[in-house]
Amino acid sequence: MKLWDKGFSTDKKIDHFTVGNDRELDLLLAKYDVIASAAHARMLGKIGLLTEEEVTQLTGELDRIGEDIEAGTFTIEDSFEDMHSRIEYLLIQKLGDTGKKIHTARSRNDQVLVAMHLYLKNELQEIRQDTVALFNLLMELAGKYSGILLPGYTHLQIAMPSSFGLWFSAYAESLIDDLYFIDAAYKVADQNPLGSAAGYGSSFPIDRTYTTKELGFGTMKYNVVAAQMGRGKVEKSTAFGLAGIAATLSKMAMDVCLYMSQNFNFVSFPDELTTGSSIMPHKKNPDVFELIRGKCNKIQAVPNQLTLITNNLPSGYHRDLQLVKEVIVPAIQDLKACLEMAAFTLKDIRVNKGILEDPRYDYLFSVDTLNELVQSGMPFRDAYKKMGMEIANGNFKPKKDIHHTHEGSLGNLCLDAIRKKMDQV
Repeated sequence: MKLWDKGFSTDKKIDHFTVGNDRELDLLLAKYDVIASAAHARMLGKIGLLTEEEVTQLTGELDRIGEDIEAGTFTIEDSFEDMHSRIEYLLIQKLGDTGKKIHTARSRNDQVLVAMHLYLKNELQEIRQDTVALFNLLMELAGKYSGILLPGYTHLQIAMPSSFGLWFSAYAESLIDDLYFIDAAYKVADQNPLGSAAGYGSSFPIDRTYTTKELGFGTMKYNVVAAQMGRGKVEKSTAFGLAGIAATLSKMAMDVCLYMSQNFNFVSFPDELTTGSSIMPHKKNPDVFELIRGKCNKIQAVPNQLTLITNNLPSGYHRDLQLVKEVIVPAIQDLKACLEMAAFTLKDIRVNKGILEDPRYDYLFSVDTLNELVQSGMPFRDAYKKMGMEIANGNFKPKKDIHHTHEGSLGNLCLDAIRKKMDQV
């Protein structure tokens, strides 16, 4: 069944090429099409295009279809183009002519738009919750291991003393920045496009304010052309939000992979959270974090993918826009999985408490030793040269009794302030 069926068939090759993997992706979106269809039916009843009985029949049957979707028994067979045609077919099968009335005053264009907006709103809320959960775990670990020192690196050369408290809370605070982008994407998604029809509105006296409230949108996309132009834009806004979190996770995963190696030996995990080798019995591989790194690097490319699909399209609907769905939906699922696995594994991380006892890390303390000379009255440049000569001559004796007190340093992590900042977000 096709919603645009006029009594003739298209070639099967054309069908296969134009439908693509829409059916599979639509199984994730179908519940939102049902929710929007029910709101649309109630609106049609409000303006007198449906009787009260017809509204009751349609919403009741839509509720039943929604139950099938939740139970996982809803299917979209190859004879149907997408979720919209399948759902309308089920309504017609059950309700006859009443089912045929559900498409009054709307187009498949605003159907998929409103379903996508509702889907993205829900997914962004879940991503936000998962991100906050990871934030809380990282902050807990920062407090637990705040006093354990860790080498800090610049240019992959040992630089200055850091700590596990700094390391864990650095990624926690970075997630706050990422949520700013998630919130921005949510605001873009929180606009009702239903009623824009094919992109130019409808001659029916529809009540878009009613459906906006019914569907829980903060506002509507008022201009119907702007609503249609939002296709691709709302997905790209979401993609930028995903990419921010993905960048943070990818960097953290890379740290973990380095820190787990025998050359570093800063952290480890229980055997059941690592994988082995088919021929090397000693291996404990960080496969989870390697896949988080790889998946998150892919996610960071999604905004560019969506830009390249949509950047030279004029206003109005174009079939190119179908392709944004197959880019954004898997990216959302991948990021949620990465957030879940990061939290699942990090809760059991083990840290090495004696890392800086190794003399190879003595030079980490050169700056603190230099600073002590400055505090005793020596000009900084003279102290720098003196320290450089001692290091070059092999006479350097590190001052390991360090005191870092300013806000955000390893001696003053400001964890409560970081938590307060998250609360404000």
